[in-house]
Amino acid sequence: MIDAASRMALAAERELEALVGVSSPSGDVEGAEECAALATAFLPTEAEVERLECSTPGHARDLLGRLHGTGSKRLLLLGHLDTVVAHGAHRPLARDGDRLTGSGAVDMKGGVALALGVMRELAEHPELYAEVDVLLVNDEEWRTAPFVHGERFAGFDACLCFEAGQRASGGEEAVILKRKAAATLRVDAHGRSSHSGSAPELGRSALLALAAVAQTVAACSDPAGPDRLTAVPTILRSGDAFNVVPAAGELLCDLRADRLDAFDPVLAAVPEEHDEVRLEASMVRAWPGMDSREALAPALADASARLGRTIVGSERGGASDASHIAAAGVELTIDGLGPRGGGAHTPDEWVSAQSLHTRAEVALAVTAALLRA
Repeated sequence: MIDAASRMALAAERELEALVGVSSPSGDVEGAEECAALATAFLPTEAEVERLECSTPGHARDLLGRLHGTGSKRLLLLGHLDTVVAHGAHRPLARDGDRLTGSGAVDMKGGVALALGVMRELAEHPELYAEVDVLLVNDEEWRTAPFVHGERFAGFDACLCFEAGQRASGGEEAVILKRKAAATLRVDAHGRSSHSGSAPELGRSALLALAAVAQTVAACSDPAGPDRLTAVPTILRSGDAFNVVPAAGELLCDLRADRLDAFDPVLAAVPEEHDEVRLEASMVRAWPGMDSREALAPALADASARLGRTIVGSERGGASDASHIAAAGVELTIDGLGPRGGGAHTPDEWVSAQSLHTRAEVALAVTAALLRA
């Protein structure tokens, strides 16, 4: 199968250009539908296509492609079609040497292109599997609702997620076997407005209360501690006029740790009141962590032997839907199978064209190792 990498890489570059040409920020139904139509066209003709309800209400339905074979294993390929960059900042794909730059290129339309390529190659080898599914969701970047697809795939033998690839410190090809848990802490403040010039003392500032809470949350960070907890205030909204003490506001904080339970003390640290401003704290998003290093060690050794160069297991702090599949019971979940690049979540996202080939080799080697195990 690894011999197919050149063919896969050539197709992936063309399909990446088509996918990046569509602006598809999370929540935009029209862009999501256009991307889903493209992805459907890129699936092998043998694939059954189904549209599943998205985890997030109001979003376009997720895309499922399915192949049936004569083997015994069930394999899930996982990715997302939504991006972060808004329509006004969207950039279509442009090439400058090895760099393919465009919105959503590395996170994660390059990975989607490789996943679809793996599906086409597997369509030629039905003896290797009983079923192979590719699931492309439309809400990964901004989802706060529970992930709804875990139960459907809980009995699968393995999951390959095609978020961006990377190299290890020694230059080896790396895949992601460990991810931190992630959560979003939201704090709503309810104070009292007043004229900020003539009677500021009559008001109770939601902005100042939230600023104090932001300091409290940041003080909870302990990246060198047992759970490697980071607690980072990221968004503060308060006030509507320059001459009014703001009566309401909202604070959002990004939390990462090795365990979901590590976030409980951060939530508990937020007081119910600050200077007569009422505070309401809640977790609006909580994604589990993932650690499949031990379970995947044999398959990774097999894949390295097939490839003829070492593939190492690595870890990443960013969240991914791979964690939801692992939490559902798919012990052999591996992530980071997409191409290498950078600039994620900016209009200048880019993918290395050369890595489309090398990462296709990695994906095919890992796929073969898992299916023949």
